[in-house]
Amino acid sequence: MKKTIKYGEKAVNKAKLTAWDNTTLERDYTIEISYPEFTCLCPRSGYPDFATIRVVYTPAKSVVELKALKLYLNSFRSKAVSHESAVNMIFNDLLKLLKPKKMEVTGDFNVRGNVKTVVRVNLE
Repeated sequence: MKKTIKYGEKAVNKAKLTAWDNTTLERDYTIEISYPEFTCLCPRSGYPDFATIRVVYTPAKSVVELKALKLYLNSFRSKAVSHESAVNMIFNDLLKLLKPKKMEVTGDFNVRGNVKTVVRVNLE
């Protein structure tokens, strides 16, 4: 039987971070984004890991397009990646795209095996 790919799967498979122009260049301001439904796979066990990803940044010339960010973050759900690698990948991709004045990306991972992990990467 042929598997039908649903429209959400297609969107996630084509996910690409995009930016918009910052239309308020005359002042610094902070953007805070919370994504409480992040999932990825443990590279050792294959079990899912769940987290809240928080992005806080002061934009320079660009801001991230939110739907594109949501789809990009959803693309991790089938990736076997450690907590540390996932957060650093997100940070690096946003840094490359936005070149912000300041940025912090936090992965606040749910308890698994009685262990709680918070990974924080920042540019001051």
